[in-house]
Amino acid sequence: MHAIAGERLAMSDDITEKVLDVIAASKRMPREKVTATSTFEELGMDSLSGLNLIFDIESAFDVSVPDEVLERVKSVPQLIENLKLLLAQKAAPPGSPQ
Repeated sequence: MHAIAGERLAMSDDITEKVLDVIAASKRMPREKVTATSTFEELGMDSLSGLNLIFDIESAFDVSVPDEVLERVKSVPQLIENLKLLLAQKAAPPGSPQ
């Protein structure tokens, strides 16, 4: 594996772990009950708690989650995938292809 690919994988794992920590804190539940494959329904999240979670994610990662992402994200894997895209866009220099 190339060093850069390894760094991206490690960063990806860090993002996943941080997302799981934020969800557990937001829902006030034990961290071990939140997995990278959980749906929001499985975690007992309704639309209001989902909105509060997004605010917590925005604060924890210093990103702004667009409304269209809010509407389509219904699980932890979808949240992580969309967050990684937002972070990649944020890290890209202005004017570079995304």
